[in-house]
Amino acid sequence: MSSANIKALLLCAGKGTRLRPITDYVPKCLVPVAGRPLLGYWLEFLVRAGVRDILVNTHYMARAVGDFVRQSGYSKYVTMVYEKILLGTGGTLLKNRKYFGDSTVMLAHADNLSMFDFSRFAKVHLGRPSGTEITMMTFKTDTPRSCGIIKTDRNGIVKGFFEKKKNPPGNTANAAVYLLDSSVIDFLASLNKKKIDFSTEVLPSFVGKIFTFHNSHYHRDIGTVRDYLIANSPDSVRKLSKLSEALW
Repeated sequence: MSSANIKALLLCAGKGTRLRPITDYVPKCLVPVAGRPLLGYWLEFLVRAGVRDILVNTHYMARAVGDFVRQSGYSKYVTMVYEKILLGTGGTLLKNRKYFGDSTVMLAHADNLSMFDFSRFAKVHLGRPSGTEITMMTFKTDTPRSCGIIKTDRNGIVKGFFEKKKNPPGNTANAAVYLLDSSVIDFLASLNKKKIDFSTEVLPSFVGKIFTFHNSHYHRDIGTVRDYLIANSPDSVRKLSKLSEALW
């Protein structure tokens, strides 16, 4: 699968309440790691990988996000959409159905920081088992109680979700980075609603139809002050620098 056949949705609309007081002054997608806004990592990564169609949705501090994109050097690849009322991840996908057309969609939350081999991710999706429609990125988490832990069969197909359980069965978690077939958006349309939560209203219906790609390089949800501090620690910053050189 060529990256030219993939369109991306970077979710940048949330308020980032768990990151307060940082997000009282800056939208969570622009929170800096190693001196660079998270959204900047994603835009450079995708453009370097050959993705030329990137949709960015906004809501909270939308002007700041728009200003950053326009000054980033990647604006010609980005289409901005403002949501007056938040639609949820699934709702945003459905609302912008015409933009995505029949392309494979890479869906990611821009407040995550992820380093991985994009071409391999695309190849894994292309070669996924028959009957699967989503390829989900997974990672090993150091806080399994706060994540969506998954169980797979021996073929790497998701067979169960354990969302923020007290005693989760493992530490392999959903990274909330996906490659989606257009059939997934067809499913969203079948729900006949505008607001759709992807985790609770979509993924459970695709159990047995989700293949997995494991990110063994780097993935962290910069959703809390704790994770923000860890991501900006000297060891983490050195690792990010080495990975960006190796993967980009």
